[in-house]
Amino acid sequence: MMVKFCLAVLAFAFTAAGAQPPEQPPPRPLILVVEDKAGLANAISPIYLASNVNGWNPADKAQCLAGRSDLRWQIVLPLVRHDPPMQFKFTRGTWETVEVAADLTDLVNRRLPEIDESGLKPGEPVVLEFVVEAWADQRPEAIAKKAADPYRTVAARGGIRRLEVVGGGTPGRARDLLVWLPPGYDHRASADRRYPVLYMQDGQNLFEQLPGVPGEWRVDETAYDMMATGKAEPCIIVGIPHAGAGRIAEYNPPGGLPGFDARGEAYVQFLLTEVKPRVERSFRVKPGPESTAIGGSSMGALIALYASTRHPDVFGKALLESPTLARGSWQALPSLLDGATTLPRRVYVGMGGKETPDASANERLTASATQLDSLLGSRGVSDRKLVIAPDAAHDEPAWAARFPDALAFLFPADPNAPLPPIAPSKSAPMQAK
Repeated sequence: MMVKFCLAVLAFAFTAAGAQPPEQPPPRPLILVVEDKAGLANAISPIYLASNVNGWNPADKAQCLAGRSDLRWQIVLPLVRHDPPMQFKFTRGTWETVEVAADLTDLVNRRLPEIDESGLKPGEPVVLEFVVEAWADQRPEAIAKKAADPYRTVAARGGIRRLEVVGGGTPGRARDLLVWLPPGYDHRASADRRYPVLYMQDGQNLFEQLPGVPGEWRVDETAYDMMATGKAEPCIIVGIPHAGAGRIAEYNPPGGLPGFDARGEAYVQFLLTEVKPRVERSFRVKPGPESTAIGGSSMGALIALYASTRHPDVFGKALLESPTLARGSWQALPSLLDGATTLPRRVYVGMGGKETPDASANERLTASATQLDSLLGSRGVSDRKLVIAPDAAHDEPAWAARFPDALAFLFPADPNAPLPPIAPSKSAPMQAK
């Protein structure tokens, strides 16, 4: 009581003398730095600080961390004492995306350590570094649940719209196209602009990682960055999901893989009569084969090769990643080019040197890619590119690594064109009308 009385008297004395009490220095900055080892945090799914101080709100905008140039995330807080002491966890906006251990088990709450300020200069910040090993939505059951939801929001950089189409190698089958729109598409300055289109097979692996798949193509991140910075012409990218158990049959053209059902011709007709017209009715598409590309990987590349050589008047460009040109006897399939009177104008072929565990098989695969490139050249396709990546495997991370090169080759940027106007855009679980 005596201490409080003395402080009150001191404050009164300052006021009576016309002076202000001495100001207390502001709290020292506390900087929390987070490394996201899983690499899932991004501008659409940032990191939040949820704690007993903010009522354990997993998406408190005032506690949202900012991305840094070194790929870490940080938040600056005042260093104050909390009673009870501060406990916290990092989330990506929901408790379904809370941080977990490397083995995907739950973590106990984090606690701020005791901080000794005696050796710090006035105003010098306290920096604490943390590592997030994994997130709860990486658990198999969470991934499976997400994949089973056909109307889930795809957290992609840029805008994604859905279009329902029916048909393919399996008559009557319905599926949603995932249509990625380039930066600036929805800006009023682009209202009259039309865009070239890249139609990609295995569309569910382009923008996110699904169960049983080693990775994703990272098409949205790569395309957005390249188009926003003038490294590639802005284009629309259409992901056409495969038919699950019917995938091989749909992607197997006549004369393709022996011993398998071949419904590739029906699938290509589906692209020509259902997919492409549906996209062109819904979006501002630039017409003509010079503005229309088709692509895919593995069997998806095989059907893209077939479609582009049978219909070069429609698909004037092709992206062929790890094409299934040899199987069984490992003989190449040049017959795919037989009967083609004209060929696409521009073709990108990518192949890894370690597509399989078998070294001799890898040699035959790279030889088949080289043979395809030579066949295309001998038939007048001068605008082509062959990339053999010696250490690359047969998977999405390998195709993602080569995608920037492929995109720049198929859709080269106009050095005189202005950069696209950037408008806020979110992925949406909706169907375009």
